[in-house]
Amino acid sequence: MSTARAERLVNLVLCLLSTRQFLSAERIRATVPGYADAPTDEAFFRMFERDKSELRELGVPLETGRRSSFDTTDGYRIARHDYELGEIGLEADEAAAVALAARLWDTPELSGAAHGAVVKLRAAGVDVDESGGPVQPRVRAAEPAFGPILAAVQTGRAVTFDHRRGGPTGEVVRRTVEPWGVVSWRGRWYLVGHDRDRDATRSFRLSRISGPVTAIGPAGAVRVPDGIDLLGYVKRSFDPPPVIGAARIWVAAGRAHGLRRIGRVIGPRAHAGRPGDELELDLRSVQMVARWLAGYGPDVAVLDPPELAAAVRRSWAAAAAAHADHEEVRT
Repeated sequence: MSTARAERLVNLVLCLLSTRQFLSAERIRATVPGYADAPTDEAFFRMFERDKSELRELGVPLETGRRSSFDTTDGYRIARHDYELGEIGLEADEAAAVALAARLWDTPELSGAAHGAVVKLRAAGVDVDESGGPVQPRVRAAEPAFGPILAAVQTGRAVTFDHRRGGPTGEVVRRTVEPWGVVSWRGRWYLVGHDRDRDATRSFRLSRISGPVTAIGPAGAVRVPDGIDLLGYVKRSFDPPPVIGAARIWVAAGRAHGLRRIGRVIGPRAHAGRPGDELELDLRSVQMVARWLAGYGPDVAVLDPPELAAAVRRSWAAAAAAHADHEEVRT
């Protein structure tokens, strides 16, 4: 089914669910986005008949009737009590998946067509159900880049944009990406695709995209790899690196409480005449842990492994050199 037809069917269902009255085919033609494109009356009625058949094959209870005994034209509506599902119990992850799918219709880019029919019906004096159903998602995608990138995903076109790395003060870099999809993780939206500049799969947080998003190349040029798990890729980018060993460190008494919370205390130990404790830490990255330990200064000493101790000393030496250069500039 084409995207245009699928959107038209969704809009038709929303329209017929939102009214308690029977709507004539002409009223539906003037109300539901997509039908106005029919060049002739005959083309519209063929399109409408196909859509009615499609809905009935999908199990949608489409009713036919007239508003009163004075009407001479049949109208249509969807029986809400027959269409709505009964009470459904969902697990936490299932409810999250449903909410994630539903929230797309709450974005400005996609909600216009979906709600336009209801607005037209209300303006025409048609009795519209105001309840909106029992589930009303309120999570929004406020990033300006959301609409253009989602459109590029749907049309299969590459995009270029400026992306800020590492937070508000990070470097802004121009990126050219073949977009595969947009997913939400921990309340934020991410683009996943092939980064042409780095020739690798990458994810980009939409809130860090600045300026306009420009689509380039022909439609349909971007192909999404089979079996790609977009959300899984984003999740893995937040996972900590694997543990490659253990580090033993000495911590002065009453100091480095952050290390004590994540480390395992082996027992009391003195170092250079100062009382303290010996701790064991999971070692995931020598450089990362070294930078972290270097900030504690003389309150921490690395006992093992030697390469971690050497990395801490290099960090101290670099900090001392930078401080010396700053003093020379000041004098």
